[in-house]
Amino acid sequence: MAFKCLTQKVAQAIDEELMSSGGFSIDQLMELAGLSVAQAIQKTYDRTRFPKVLVCVGPGNNGGDGLVAARHLYHFGYKPSLYYPKQPNKDLYKRLLIQCDQLGISVHNDFSSHTFDHADVLVDAIFGFSFQGDVRDPFKDVIKMLEKTSKPVVSVDIPSGWHVEEGPSQGIRFQPDVLVSLTAPKLCATHFKGKHHFLGGRFVPPSLASKFDFEVPVFPGSDQVVELPLS
Repeated sequence: MAFKCLTQKVAQAIDEELMSSGGFSIDQLMELAGLSVAQAIQKTYDRTRFPKVLVCVGPGNNGGDGLVAARHLYHFGYKPSLYYPKQPNKDLYKRLLIQCDQLGISVHNDFSSHTFDHADVLVDAIFGFSFQGDVRDPFKDVIKMLEKTSKPVVSVDIPSGWHVEEGPSQGIRFQPDVLVSLTAPKLCATHFKGKHHFLGGRFVPPSLASKFDFEVPVFPGSDQVVELPLS
């Protein structure tokens, strides 16, 4: 079954509706998104073979999803760490970071190839579907690392730096091994050529999916993610 992919405008409208008439808070949506990402990693990379997960955290909501994912990965038995160079001065992100600190999850503020070399899995939680423009420091080196690495990369919602609708750009062409789309796939997902495409969105009211004309798949058991067929 092919799933409809969303434009940036529609994706933004869905988020706005979820947090208005849908009754969700941003905290709730981040919690559900981060849990979905952690579960997708658990399903793909066995913690006995891939215990060390480095989550590359951006300054916005995509980064918040990454912080939540790191917390859940710890409770799933992994050894997560964070690369978090730009930490927003907002209560929500401060609380998410405190939760990670209390679990002893290490935080790296400076880019170092040594930090990346010791990870078994890299999580790209840097930029989401609202990102526009050129990638700037301190994230340029991280994106280059994601392009060059032989380690598995998991991208949250969209690969960071990709155009949300047109996919890879001339300057950013890395392909993650795993893509975890949230709510519904974005148009750039049609350019994804990795191994596993998951959808996390087990919170979407049927009325909202009908209004915006996209499908909500059947999720197995109590799972928060479902693997989508590759095109």
